[in-house]
Amino acid sequence: MEAGAQATGGAAPARPGDWGITPVPASERRLAFVDYFVLWGDLGVGLLVLLAGTLLVPALGLARALLAILIGSLLGSLLLAWAGVIGSDTGIPTMALLRPTLGIRGSYLPTVLNLVQLVGWGTFEIIVMAQAADGITKPLLGVSAFPVWALLIGAFCTLLAVGGPVRVVRQWLEKFAVWLMLATSVWLTVVLMRREDFGTLLWAPGAGGLAFWAAVDLVIAMPVSWIPLVADYSRFARSGRGAFWGTAAGYFLANVWFYALGAGLLLALKAQDLIAAIMATAGGWLALGIILVDETDEAFADIYSAAVSSQNLRPTLRQRPVALTVGALCTALALAVPIAQYEHFLLLIGSVFVPLFGVLAADYFVLRGRRLDPSALREVGGAYWYQGGFGWRGLTAWGLGIATYHAVAGLLPALGSSLPSFALAFAVRWLLREEPVSAGLPAAGR
Repeated sequence: MEAGAQATGGAAPARPGDWGITPVPASERRLAFVDYFVLWGDLGVGLLVLLAGTLLVPALGLARALLAILIGSLLGSLLLAWAGVIGSDTGIPTMALLRPTLGIRGSYLPTVLNLVQLVGWGTFEIIVMAQAADGITKPLLGVSAFPVWALLIGAFCTLLAVGGPVRVVRQWLEKFAVWLMLATSVWLTVVLMRREDFGTLLWAPGAGGLAFWAAVDLVIAMPVSWIPLVADYSRFARSGRGAFWGTAAGYFLANVWFYALGAGLLLALKAQDLIAAIMATAGGWLALGIILVDETDEAFADIYSAAVSSQNLRPTLRQRPVALTVGALCTALALAVPIAQYEHFLLLIGSVFVPLFGVLAADYFVLRGRRLDPSALREVGGAYWYQGGFGWRGLTAWGLGIATYHAVAGLLPALGSSLPSFALAFAVRWLLREEPVSAGLPAAGR
């Protein structure tokens, strides 16, 4: 899956690195397998992933929860990496890649939804990090400093977003964050495995109330939530093959590890408040401190990709001021919004973006044969304008996929919604195919 041919199209960026929806030139594609393994391995761990793991137990027993985690992580990580192939082929960010299948104006709807998602995730990340930091300092200070921590953390994550992915991966993640995170992950695993009752916990039956495939959906939802962002980073790949395997392997390993830790620690520590329970263990304050330092990359990705996605709505926007604005908004919301309904938020994300990738995958890989025309991405009345800017075939397939997700969740929850909605959206987009649109365009290199 080598990077695709470097077609040019659209206006050149006003600032180096601010490419907007213009393909990233070959000279700027600097990231390889190790970079993507570190990036997605780091994005796959954190406090929110630990909390997501606690949603699986005690409804499922720990053994069944681990099986759901393995299956969901494998499927979700492969979907994530597969979506990234389109970015490494074309050098174009995710939301702009929806223009050929949904139409230029049709791509605005998922872009707005993605912006809402990213602001929501960014807010969640800042809240969780600030809560963890406050949990460490409150016993020392005797007073809550949550607002101060939220402001400091929000400002730091925003500065990372302004720096951009190449700089963050090479200068922050690979040199510092990933090593701190690895040490902390090993320590938390040791805490879990040394519990005297771990064997009993592993094979104890679940309390019920959550179907197995619904639990798989909860696990898939985490990597799927990154699909609308993945091409924002894979477009900087030297090699599509390196980006694919680095993304899949890094995210799979991290997602399995931290979902399992969240589920296991909740049962082993016998607590409803996982953060407080970790704090109560020996060295827990240090572990949480390291996790929250590492967690900054998730908020960075949310803020950075929100800025990139906004350029699909208005390509003349510049990333830096938009990133500063999004970072300020996430920080303000973190000060005002309580963290609640997290499970419903994850499932809502899955219902929108799993079938959306089904549509995109059918359109790009099957109908277009991995060919598209970057010069038409901005062209009113051009190849991707369709009817008034809307590609109704793609929009119809997406809508039916979303409806399928919710229908299965309501009528057949034991079946799980992710795979049926993906398959139906893929099939409908293929069935609603128009005349071949790839003639005369160069194929993306393998």
